[in-house]
Amino acid sequence: MEENDTKSDTKSEIIIEEGFAEIKMGGGWFLTISLATSEKYENEYVEIAKERGGQKKVRFNLNPKYIRDLGETLIKFADANNL
Repeated sequence: MEENDTKSDTKSEIIIEEGFAEIKMGGGWFLTISLATSEKYENEYVEIAKERGGQKKVRFNLNPKYIRDLGETLIKFADANNL
């Protein structure tokens, strides 16, 4: 599923699949969001990563119970700052 950003001046390519989402950014960069499971601790987490050329350059792991709060906060932040 692809969507276009209607709020900003630039259009982003967004792909959403089960357990995975990707935002295409400029210069070959992608922001990915994926469900992952820790083999060591046997629990699920959400990984947010900045990737280029198939390699993750920056990663952030988040407890799934905070994902909705993060999304809502990002929207409020964008609205408050006219982004």
